[in-house]
Amino acid sequence: MKTHAAATRPALDVWPLSPLQEGLLFHAGYDDTGPDLYTVQFVLGLDGPLDAARLRASWEALLARHGALRASFHRRVSGEAVQLIAREVRLPWREADLSDATGPDATARLAKLAAEERAERLNPAMPPLLRLLLVRLGDRRHRLVMTTHHILMDGWSMPVLLGELSAVYEAGGDASALKRTAPYRDYLAWLSRQDKDAAREAWRAELAGAEEPTLVVPTDPARAAVLPEQTEVRLGREATAALGVWARGVGLTVNSVVQGAWALVLARLAGRSDVVFGATVAGRPAELPGVESMVGLFINTVPVRVRLDGGQRVAELLADLQGRQSALMGHQHVGLQEIQRLGGAGATFDTLVVYENYPRPPEETAAPDALAIDVLDSREATSYPLTLGVDIADQLEVRVTYRPDLFEAAEAEGLARRLLRVLEQLVADPDVRVRDVEVLAAEERASVVSAWNATELAVSAGSVLDRVEEWVRRSPEAVAVRCGTEEVSYGELDARANRLARYLRRLGVGRESRVGL
Repeated sequence: MKTHAAATRPALDVWPLSPLQEGLLFHAGYDDTGPDLYTVQFVLGLDGPLDAARLRASWEALLARHGALRASFHRRVSGEAVQLIAREVRLPWREADLSDATGPDATARLAKLAAEERAERLNPAMPPLLRLLLVRLGDRRHRLVMTTHHILMDGWSMPVLLGELSAVYEAGGDASALKRTAPYRDYLAWLSRQDKDAAREAWRAELAGAEEPTLVVPTDPARAAVLPEQTEVRLGREATAALGVWARGVGLTVNSVVQGAWALVLARLAGRSDVVFGATVAGRPAELPGVESMVGLFINTVPVRVRLDGGQRVAELLADLQGRQSALMGHQHVGLQEIQRLGGAGATFDTLVVYENYPRPPEETAAPDALAIDVLDSREATSYPLTLGVDIADQLEVRVTYRPDLFEAAEAEGLARRLLRVLEQLVADPDVRVRDVEVLAAEERASVVSAWNATELAVSAGSVLDRVEEWVRRSPEAVAVRCGTEEVSYGELDARANRLARYLRRLGVGRESRVGL
């Protein structure tokens, strides 16, 4: 087994940070003892004849090509955060041979190696924040465990890298034939040119009147970080296709529909009619040349506010939501911390929706003598107790990433199924009103409406007065009424009632008379 190694030469350049990079750097430094939730891991399947030395050289070529992959993150004495781009870095690389293992044993040993890689924290100040473990399972079967930090790149960057990796590997580890790529630095420069004042005013207006946080679990600043767990559910193929057709037909994006559906679920969870949750935005401005092939962290987390009116048709709610989100697109470059400062307590949330909608490379059948590269598994997390990752292909998939100390697996899966249930209702009845959307499953509703309310008891015949007089005869010293620290026994209650009755009779009050209290 070969060990990791990393070394650098002096910095080539100094760049600022994007808003989300600022936030992730804060999280990395806030708690450096527990697991780093923003460590990301991909397991790549490498099937076919493999030249390990050429694969390593190909990754080294990609490191040299993309400055963002050679970044380290630091704070100056002034407190300003910067990223230093090293001229060169040595690729952390090691290899393991599991070809002697088969079946479940090989799977378990591979999972153990991957878990060990993920548990080893990446130091933001030590580039590169990326390491590779090549695992040999057989002559033509390998797995590449890629462990990196989210501060380096987003989900859009991964298919860009893998497409380049295949081309460079085919060229013998030489990246010179690739088209010149635009550097991530260009995006950071674009950020600096944006109208910050206009963006702040737009967010202040969007969040005006949101008075309270939207939380599904109690806040606890001292709550220790834990690695999340994940469960997933899928919408059926026919329902997925119908959802896409309906959304396009009414001028909505599936993302808007998913966000609106989650707002309906969240409103029931939080007991609110004005809810806020987080959403990730791609952050790749179309007017920036070459942005689609840049590697770096472009995404940002922003609040999504949805106000629900029971009498409103859901289609109208979704159209309003999409219109407001479209109006905010030019202002989504502002960091979440600043947005929440502008919005106050009402901009606070603890659920996140991640709608994955980035270009995917075309599926190709590799030649028998070629190496096929595919993403088999990925592991990523956030600092939120509940994150919904939504991906749509032939089936809409909802992956719920949750803290196991706050949610049971069945609870997390139940939330995902509620989201799918709402989506199915929208397609089945486009004119449904907000108040008529059923979030609970039939068995859940039966529990709430029937089982939990099955409190009936057999009582003896007679009036309330008869029951009170029975207690007076049987237990006159028993407490009948409490108000704060004052207690009144049944005997005293009976005596007071009789005194009041005699007083009223002296005033001429009889049966059926009205008496003001």
